[in-house]
Amino acid sequence: MNATGKMLRLAAMGAAAGVLVAGIALPAVGGAGVGLVSAVKDVGLEPRDLPEPPLAQVSVVQDVKGHEIARFYEQYREVVPLGEMADVMKTAIISIEDYRYYEHGPIDIEGTLRALARNMQAGGVAQGGSSITQQYVKQVLLNSADTEAEKNKALEASYARKLNELRYAMGVEKKYSKDEILEKYLNIAYFGAGAYGVEAAAKRFFGVDASELTLPQAATLAGAVQDPNATDPNLGKTHRDRLLKRRNVVLDRMAELGKITEAEATKAKATKIGYKGTKLPGGCESSKYPYFCVYVRNEILNNSDFGKTAKDRVRFLNRGGLTIRTTIDPSMQAAADAAIRKWVDPSDNPVAAEALVQPGTGAIRAMAASRPYGTRKIRHEMSFNLVADAAHGGGIGFQAGSTFKTFTLLTVLKQGMKVNDGFSAGAGYTAPSSMAFKSCDGTNVGETGFTVTNDEGSPGWLTLQTGTWHSVNTFFMELERRAGLCEVVKTAKSLGIHRSDGGALQEFETFTLGINEMDPVTVANAYAAIGARGKYCAPMAISRITDSSGKTTDYRPKCRQVFAPEVADAAAYVLSGVLTKGTMAAVGGIGRDAAGKTGTNDNSSSAWFAGFTPDLAGAVSLGDPRGTSKYKLNGVTIGGRYYGEVFGASVPGPIWKDTMLKALSGTPETKFTPLDPSFGGCGQSCRPVAPPRDDTPVEIRLD
Repeated sequence: MNATGKMLRLAAMGAAAGVLVAGIALPAVGGAGVGLVSAVKDVGLEPRDLPEPPLAQVSVVQDVKGHEIARFYEQYREVVPLGEMADVMKTAIISIEDYRYYEHGPIDIEGTLRALARNMQAGGVAQGGSSITQQYVKQVLLNSADTEAEKNKALEASYARKLNELRYAMGVEKKYSKDEILEKYLNIAYFGAGAYGVEAAAKRFFGVDASELTLPQAATLAGAVQDPNATDPNLGKTHRDRLLKRRNVVLDRMAELGKITEAEATKAKATKIGYKGTKLPGGCESSKYPYFCVYVRNEILNNSDFGKTAKDRVRFLNRGGLTIRTTIDPSMQAAADAAIRKWVDPSDNPVAAEALVQPGTGAIRAMAASRPYGTRKIRHEMSFNLVADAAHGGGIGFQAGSTFKTFTLLTVLKQGMKVNDGFSAGAGYTAPSSMAFKSCDGTNVGETGFTVTNDEGSPGWLTLQTGTWHSVNTFFMELERRAGLCEVVKTAKSLGIHRSDGGALQEFETFTLGINEMDPVTVANAYAAIGARGKYCAPMAISRITDSSGKTTDYRPKCRQVFAPEVADAAAYVLSGVLTKGTMAAVGGIGRDAAGKTGTNDNSSSAWFAGFTPDLAGAVSLGDPRGTSKYKLNGVTIGGRYYGEVFGASVPGPIWKDTMLKALSGTPETKFTPLDPSFGGCGQSCRPVAPPRDDTPVEIRLD
């Protein structure tokens, strides 16, 4: 070796603190007869500390009991220690990528000089000649790049980049042992077929752990890292043929180096590639609970609790290696799924969706729908979240109908009305003036030229109880007028009510009739607050997150008392009669304290039921996602049953009942708090007492 070579070796080993100051003597290459390339003086080839951000790892989503339900990732990777990798895997990768790995320093001078000569001949960087340490450095820089420009810079064919890699490689070898670097490299390398790191690759390619890899399997993975896109076995026969040839190159090299015998190489080469293509776990389409999975994903991506910027939140979820404990309860989810399957078929055009929420915490216990989640229209799959709002992957929702009458009921109870206060309602209701109803911005929204009629119930003298039980539209229009439209809107908003599409609530006189499009999670959660005696809690899907370092963050319910417990008790008292004396009487109760409200829109465009106990609340919607104005629930077959007209108690009510019976099975009953005496009877709006009739016979004398 000449003096220049010795000088470079010393620099590479970090034994000299000097810099590259001499020329690099190369053999003549090419027709130009280049014989000497002079390096730039004072390059400064000194160790440099490599920033090593955490590797992108798989985030695992769990149910409330800790069972895995989904995975999110940017790169499918499972980091494992070197001791959990088969020895033959380590031997194979070193044999083909850097056979002198344990002998040289951070720079393999012989390999580097060969590559430089080849590159000079090619007029660019055509051959890497990199050590495993240098390859690790390149992968770190590539994985740290956020933009395409940064990625291209990490891969650019320049000597400046190569020298920079050498400096980082020197720093890496100064910081870590050879085994530690090899472990890092095998965990960061891309093997193709969407698998990052040897553990993910072993599972993806062969359905085994990295510790179980055989000789031909290890040689296959070792061969794949050189050009994983060209040898990706998931892309068809041509790519698999390339991978097979590359595997055999590795086996020949291992035999040449004496790591295996010629006989072992021959036997291994006789085997088939054996690619299994094990499905990558994760993604909401493969989850048992896809709609809830979509909700969780969007909750993290849209909630500042999980990162200041959208970019931060994407990285947090897809790269963080998180363990995300959620609120979904498998048994309650199963109850909702079974009830929906009983009443609505996946092939039906109308779609049923249901959410279950725990009162007092806002914890979402189940999210179910009659259609499977996905993008295959031929299978009637839905590609948006039928159970949630647009912010959580949902759509525009369905008009909530008479479930909104509950907010008017709550408002007048807050204002002091008693359960037997009432008035006489007619067959039609027309606003007495435009000023009779005012939106919260002060706009007069009374419709003097529009008459509201009744879908259910009979007019006459009605109380808060009877008007609610029979869902009389004309009664609730007058009740809303007396309460004040804006006050009813404020009550709804205090319970988290917002339009499913994210737009502003429509504050018209028919607000109490449910003209706003809603989603089951939002409605169920509002009703859960009544079950919690006026304590509203924001919907909650995530209870705990543990990051890749083991740090755990618990997420607590976000609750506030929005009205007095006695008001909630009075509302529950009134609404419980819906199940026994009102629109749900034919369906019946669930054998424990429960309350709720049916909802049916004009001409049965959609139908709802929302109900609650102190332990669990639920809301069920039913509508045609093709458009409720055109595709109404009249003359339809749903779940194999024909309906001339669908009401809230026709399908949504039975789904809710069947769900609650099963979901609460084994749960001790919590009773409603009895009606406070201050809300009993009637006050200023009592039923008029007719004057007594005088039935005394009149004596007529004929004189």
